[in-house]
Amino acid sequence: MGKGIVFAGQGAQHPGMGMALAEGSPAAAAVYREADRLLGWEVSSLCFRGTMEELTACARCQPAIFVTSLAGYAALREREPSQALPVALGGLSLGELSALTVSGAVDFETGLRMVARRGELMDQCCRARPGAMGAVVGCDEAVLEEACRESGVWVANYNCPGQRIVSGEAARVDRCLASLEGKAVKLQRLAVAGAFHSPMMEEAAQAFREFLEKIPFQAPQIPLVHNVTGGWTEEAGLPLPELLARQISSPVRWEACAKALMEKADSLEEVGPGRVLAGLMRRIQRNFPVQSMDL
Repeated sequence: MGKGIVFAGQGAQHPGMGMALAEGSPAAAAVYREADRLLGWEVSSLCFRGTMEELTACARCQPAIFVTSLAGYAALREREPSQALPVALGGLSLGELSALTVSGAVDFETGLRMVARRGELMDQCCRARPGAMGAVVGCDEAVLEEACRESGVWVANYNCPGQRIVSGEAARVDRCLASLEGKAVKLQRLAVAGAFHSPMMEEAAQAFREFLEKIPFQAPQIPLVHNVTGGWTEEAGLPLPELLARQISSPVRWEACAKALMEKADSLEEVGPGRVLAGLMRRIQRNFPVQSMDL
């Protein structure tokens, strides 16, 4: 087998991300320069000197994380030029588009254009239908499902055993979390701009679908796992535009994705800001070799 690569999603951003990377890697610095040129605004400055508030809105946050992730991958290839390509790729939510680009299904310019549009559409949807998300840790699955039904919210992320994210209107998310007091180990409202990965994002999903239908995708050259199904491209029975569009308004099945990756790779490396995925991987399979670049 060999090493698999996984890419960070929205929420992993932090001020200063990628700055040390670009200073130490010509390949990474070149990715930032090209992204600045293609976007027409300095995503590099946002990453290196932006505040957390400036890094939160989808339209800015998503290109910033994507570019930092691709810069990290470029630095990795620069540092290990003799290493074989990864045997498998995956990413959490936004990170799936980073993985898609590395797989060769689209080039960097197209991938960046897709991410920029995705961020814009999700921001628009958040303004039109404000929402919220909350983390639920250590709760019985049946109890959580009942609380979601009664509160009118949805499970948006199946991250790892015992960790779920709920999504919906803010008041309903608060009601759901309140109803689970004493029934879960941890409950936390997340600092996000909307009800991601829920039916409340369907307008963004439909608009993104129409945008993606005009893009000439290639078949991934490296096996790629998808959030919507938790399985590989060739097993999904759906074209790439549909998989990527549905992801915006459907649950992220990261636990299933991780298990699929672990069957195909004998180690994993998280590329991008933060260490969220490495932590989730260890909760899914404690002794599996996983490391994080933490950019």
